[in-house]
Amino acid sequence: MSLATQPPLVPHPWRLVWLLSVGQLVSWGTFYYGFSLFVEPMERELGWSRTDLTLALSGGLLVAGFSGVLVGGWIDRRGGFWPMTIGSLAGAALFVVWALNDSLLVFFLLWLGLGAVQAMTLYDPAFAVVTANLGGQYRLGITYMTLVGGFASTVFMPATQVFIDWWGWRDTLIVLAACNAAVGLFIHAILLRGTKGSLSRPSTNDATPPASPLKAALRQKVFWMLALSLISQGAAVSALTFHIVPLLGERGLSTALVLLAIALIGPAQVAGRLVLLALGRRATTKVMGSITVTLLPLSMLALLAVEGGSIWLYVFVALYGAGNGLMTIVRGASVVEFLGAEGFGAINGALGLPTTLARAFAPTLAALLWDWQGNYQTAIWVMAGLGLLSAIAYWLAAAWAREPV
Repeated sequence: MSLATQPPLVPHPWRLVWLLSVGQLVSWGTFYYGFSLFVEPMERELGWSRTDLTLALSGGLLVAGFSGVLVGGWIDRRGGFWPMTIGSLAGAALFVVWALNDSLLVFFLLWLGLGAVQAMTLYDPAFAVVTANLGGQYRLGITYMTLVGGFASTVFMPATQVFIDWWGWRDTLIVLAACNAAVGLFIHAILLRGTKGSLSRPSTNDATPPASPLKAALRQKVFWMLALSLISQGAAVSALTFHIVPLLGERGLSTALVLLAIALIGPAQVAGRLVLLALGRRATTKVMGSITVTLLPLSMLALLAVEGGSIWLYVFVALYGAGNGLMTIVRGASVVEFLGAEGFGAINGALGLPTTLARAFAPTLAALLWDWQGNYQTAIWVMAGLGLLSAIAYWLAAAWAREPV
């Protein structure tokens, strides 16, 4: 039986999708998007440099990359209950430590822990759960999940900034810790009991799957081109995400306009995903992916033209948001359709490892370029080049890929 015709393996598949989506909204909004808002208040209070702060973040992203393969393999064999539940609760505890901390060494160590938390809570493990349990509806489930998750920056970045302004950065971290504890206890711990992994359910292929789907994938040039595309795209997006507040401020935007632009990225992500949802099966992964990868380099060119509140700011937001939103779905669907559904968690984790390594170093590289030049101009050109490389690699992967499963 092919994956396209397999029925869901859980009794309430859409409850699984929607509640897991709420968890993604909180996890992305707190563990990922909120970091840049804490940089300036921590610099002022603690005297740490921007490079120090982004190095800690980079260390965490490195741990996330290496942990992703292990987490994906666990979910393939046993389901997502333990990693996602532990991840949310551990993240809450580490936020409390962060709030109470004054030591740079402890800050580095807690971010190594938060890297492991990211590997256990963000889209990759959630996609592995959905792919293994929704059968032929996996792409629709991923699309709905990212529709909700796409509002993470829209909801949490303005809210986090307001909380920092009201209560300070330390008390804000306690609030974010409480949000993640609630997700761990009332969503992951309850919702994910009994879910399956891709290697613990009936095979999606008529033939017996290979002993190691990951080893089979590693022998294919499609895997390596897809990896190159994701690495390049991930590096550019990571560099921009963790520098977007000072970068837009440098280009003449007020704080209010910076927050507005960031808030609009979420709806732009969702708009792109709604277009994909409306197209349904008429838009194949190959076609949508090939279009999607062009949006990142185009958005960087628009960003270069941004000055103050010019129209180019909204062009950048639209292109970047739609491209980033669609790429989240394209990535998950491309793994299944280009490389197969068996062992999705491990294969996706293996693709995530080099991607996360690039994401880990990219913010620090952008900070070093800023230190060197005193502005972000060269960094934006580098991000544009990475976007173009990502597009070319994806086009090659799509051209070489076998027929979808």
